[in-house]
Amino acid sequence: MTKITGIIVPCYNEYNRLPKEKFCNFLTNNPSYHLCFVNDGSSDNTLGMLNELRQFNPQKITVLNLEVNQGKATAVQTGANYLADLDFVENIAFLDADLSTSLEEMDNLVQKLNSNPQLTMVFGSRKADESANIDRNIIRKFLSNFVGFFIRFILQLPIKDTQCGAKVFRKSIIENVYSQKFISRWLFDIEIFLRLKKHIGLKDLLNTISEEPLDSWIEVEGSKITLKDSLLIPINLLVIWFSYLKIRTRIKSASTIFNLKAEYNMVK
Repeated sequence: MTKITGIIVPCYNEYNRLPKEKFCNFLTNNPSYHLCFVNDGSSDNTLGMLNELRQFNPQKITVLNLEVNQGKATAVQTGANYLADLDFVENIAFLDADLSTSLEEMDNLVQKLNSNPQLTMVFGSRKADESANIDRNIIRKFLSNFVGFFIRFILQLPIKDTQCGAKVFRKSIIENVYSQKFISRWLFDIEIFLRLKKHIGLKDLLNTISEEPLDSWIEVEGSKITLKDSLLIPINLLVIWFSYLKIRTRIKSASTIFNLKAEYNMVK
């Protein structure tokens, strides 16, 4: 039986940027995919454009609509929870609407996941040593490396690129990743890894995820992250760090109390 992968495409004011023909051509040539476009409260006619796109293949294209803009994290979460309820979907992925990472690259990630039953998550990397043809603004590259240092400090994981917008998961872990609302609108990728680390444990996590180098990645103009969002990144990182640090502390405290009670009962 063919494994169907649902790809979430979060959309905010993408009316003039979304490459409709590429999505249509990909579906025609790759029947094992289902596209789930999530309109994140766009102020332009993105929703109308997506509904027209759906007519190309109503069986393979879903359009979800958030009436108020809530950020990429909520858009992806909405799509993930919707796809998780579809019996025919086995893998769930997300990809940026501008296709800075191409659909063909996503297909490579999915094939990697399907070929190894031990893996539960595969994600693209623009910073892996083998990555090639990565076209990025030099200033943004510097800022990305600067922010990446703090992200690696928070995660304590040997991951080079957490923020690449191309990730695919087995359906079995979706509830652990997407059941709770994310703290950050844009840095939710970090929370994904923190949630998996908490759920699976560090050792098992490293054996069940795979960071794959991208053959190509192109930075498309028209980023939805504003200057204000960029300035708030350090604050958001601190909020995420302290929030998940508190969770770990509560878990350790509860575990300590449980062990003490067990020892006390044994002494009695």
